[in-house]
Amino acid sequence: MDPEAVAKAFVEHYYRTFDSNRASLGGLYQDASMLTFEGDKIQGAAAIVSKLTSLPFQQCAHAISTVDCQPSGPAGGMLVFVSGSLQLAGEQHALKFSQMFQLMPTPQGSFYVLNDIFRLNYA
Repeated sequence: MDPEAVAKAFVEHYYRTFDSNRASLGGLYQDASMLTFEGDKIQGAAAIVSKLTSLPFQQCAHAISTVDCQPSGPAGGMLVFVSGSLQLAGEQHALKFSQMFQLMPTPQGSFYVLNDIFRLNYA
């Protein structure tokens, strides 16, 4: 399994799903998963989906600039670091963001998000 290919496929799936139906992201998280969103820490798949679906916008479009990945630990996990821009419906200017995911393998051969950190980049 090529880590770069896994990271690229994950990033495409995550942001396509986020932009079209955030509630469907729940399957990527587990009870031990943690999201830090602009400093706010949320744990567990249901709480994470609740946070993401309660964000104060309905439509957005992510444009990914970079995806970097590294193997993480002996269990076969990986770190994925993403930078890009986020265009909110009705807004003139896109917002720059960075997001880091720690993906962990499942017994079924796929991955889930153990850790997720999101920050807007203000310049």
